Amino acid sequence: MPLKSKLPRVGTTIFSVMSKLAQDSGAINLSQGFPDFPIDPALGDLVHEAIRAGHNQYAPMPGLPALREAIAEKVERIYGVPYDSASEVTVTAGGTQAIFTALGAVVQPGDEVIIVDPAYDCYSPTVELFGGKPVHVRLGGDMKFDAAAVKAAITPRTRMLMVNTPHNPAGTILRDADMRDIADMLRGTDILLLSDEVYEHLVYDGEPHASTIRYPDLRERAFVIFSFGKVFHATGWKMGYVLAPEALMAEFRKVHQFNVFSVHTPTQHALARYLREPSHYEQLPAFFQAKRDRFAQGMQGSRFKLLPCQGSYFQTADYSAISQEDDIAFAKRMAVEHGVAAIPLSPFYKDPPPGMRLLRFCFAKQDATLDAATEKLCAI
Repeated sequence: MPLKSKLPRVGTTIFSVMSKLAQDSGAINLSQGFPDFPIDPALGDLVHEAIRAGHNQYAPMPGLPALREAIAEKVERIYGVPYDSASEVTVTAGGTQAIFTALGAVVQPGDEVIIVDPAYDCYSPTVELFGGKPVHVRLGGDMKFDAAAVKAAITPRTRMLMVNTPHNPAGTILRDADMRDIADMLRGTDILLLSDEVYEHLVYDGEPHASTIRYPDLRERAFVIFSFGKVFHATGWKMGYVLAPEALMAEFRKVHQFNVFSVHTPTQHALARYLREPSHYEQLPAFFQAKRDRFAQGMQGSRFKLLPCQGSYFQTADYSAISQEDDIAFAKRMAVEHGVAAIPLSPFYKDPPPGMRLLRFCFAKQDATLDAATEKLCAI
């Protein structure tokens, strides 16, 4: 039977490809973004307690009230902004589901959505699935936000701008000036904003996280996406949440209820209790900055050139002093011949810059893993 694909240009993600190659070749996996160290035992104990207490049936569609209240309290504690837990907070099955649902709620056929490349690989296909048109602009050559390029991409058909800070894969952050530029270019328009902030607590060197939440002109038009899995080392739990004004959230929930309806109930009970102790997330910047610095120190003897890493748990590195192979070929050869798997950056672009020679390494790993990987990388 003939079948017309809705995503004819999409194949297996580069994350799956490189992780499988790492497994098959026995390479150290610094490709896919997940920690190789355990979660806090206290959080695991809370999940077990919730299961034993019988919290094993459907949670309310928007999320457990106690968890939504804890999220709203956390947001107000950090950003000084109140969100109504009943109407402006929804618990999701991770950040990707939140992004998919937000786009599904507002993108109509023919709408344009501006995506800043390199971009997480779910953005563009999701826009296409809902009949929208992805409009790609690039970060600047230094991987910084290019406000002029984004502004030039706006047309009367622009429905949404998608931004990501801290940035995956670049490891850069948006700062106050960037957010003010975005507010200026969207002011007076009906353009919505999707702000992917799943690495909100992974910002380094004393920099503040310039969340969309902090900017009233942006907050009133934004879906803001977060991830428990990223910050609490439990990516396999697929737990996240979205904040949005009531009118936007009402549309979000219309799609959410027919997408996943609700997410894992015992984990929601556990997180509602775990969030009451701020130290669980306040210590994360120092924890991951130490790993960033350990990886960078280990790489000093290599021929890789590390780009600035201001946030996330990803380090981008230029390998042009080693090889002129394209990044996918080099990444595959590095895994097989040198025993370290990384992610090439070209799959994060619609049109990669000519001659780009960049890889992304995940440093959310045990110290022994990082040390073993850098020793191999320095030998290339």
